[in-house]
Amino acid sequence: MKRTLVLVAFLTLTGIAAALVVQTAARDRSYRDLIARGDAALADEQVFAAIEAYSGAIALRPDSMLAHLRLAETYQRRGHLDEAAREFRRATNLDQSATRPFEELGDVLYQQERFDRAADAYARALRLDDRSPRIGYKLALAQYRNGGVDEAIRTVTAVLGLDGNSADAQYLLGLCLRDVHRTDLAIQAFTKAVTLSPAMIPAHDELAELYHTLGRATDEIDQLRTLAALDRDNVARQIALGLAHQRAGHSDLAVLTLGEALDRAPGDPTVYGALGQVWLERSRDDKALLKKARQALERAAARPDASSQTLTTYGDALLQDGEVDEAARVLLQATGVFPVDPSAFLTYASILDRQSKPDLARRALAQYAALVGDSDDPQFVALAHHLR
Repeated sequence: MKRTLVLVAFLTLTGIAAALVVQTAARDRSYRDLIARGDAALADEQVFAAIEAYSGAIALRPDSMLAHLRLAETYQRRGHLDEAAREFRRATNLDQSATRPFEELGDVLYQQERFDRAADAYARALRLDDRSPRIGYKLALAQYRNGGVDEAIRTVTAVLGLDGNSADAQYLLGLCLRDVHRTDLAIQAFTKAVTLSPAMIPAHDELAELYHTLGRATDEIDQLRTLAALDRDNVARQIALGLAHQRAGHSDLAVLTLGEALDRAPGDPTVYGALGQVWLERSRDDKALLKKARQALERAAARPDASSQTLTTYGDALLQDGEVDEAARVLLQATGVFPVDPSAFLTYASILDRQSKPDLARRALAQYAALVGDSDDPQFVALAHHLR
């Protein structure tokens, strides 16, 4: 009797075990099928179907890191960043040794501009794969965007030790060095970046700005010429090159460059503004050039979105041509347009002084001083002495 009971119990347990095996196998098949359906839907850009399939896979296997990872990637593609971050975190909790969930969690947090948390996620990924220049670069970028410039310099320097041919890493190093005023080293980094990637416009922009700050006009013009060639449809590039020629004393080249810009963009008020500025600077004792400057600047200043600098230059032209009251009106307008050209306040103050309005002149002069700080501009010094 006991043998019979034992045999029955054994057969019962065997049957239960077999049923569990069959059930588990069926669940695993369903899980794999749902993952495959999700992958196929995602490949066909059927995002909602993919979300449904991956969610179904998670319902069958809540401990599946892969299913949470795929669902997170789908949410990210859809632009649902909070949901994506949640699923990436679940994936990282399920497998602490997998690099990809930490890296992609960092990507989402970076998109959300949560740079401190993005840096933490990338740091976790980098500890798992410390030979990855890609993850190291992302970490350095997040550190930089979070204000940790010194940390970013250390990280991106290590990245360049792994991959010295990364133009992006050289560019990031240049930004960091620029921010800590290590200008010569920043120029070296940006130069390496454009050597590795000659069409990298942001690096050429940074070089042009640094050369301008250092007064290296020839080098600045070389970079601006390159930018104008790389970004041919952007008339602002031609304008910047033309004005750089003017600052360097190449007036004929300035007019020629801006004339080419006007051929590409007939009637563009920004080009007329730049041409007017060049002609105005050349118009000393030349009434014909002054007239051309006034006409060009008038066209630029007539636009509702005219900049403070354009209005200020037009006011200067009017003043030089003896139109004092009209110059005062235009300069007053220039002082109300943001960002304000500080010289608008200085010239406006000088006109107010000529019009015997000392209180208003002092106020305008004070506004100029507030914008520029201590100034040794001869006009400012003389006017401030006169109005004391």
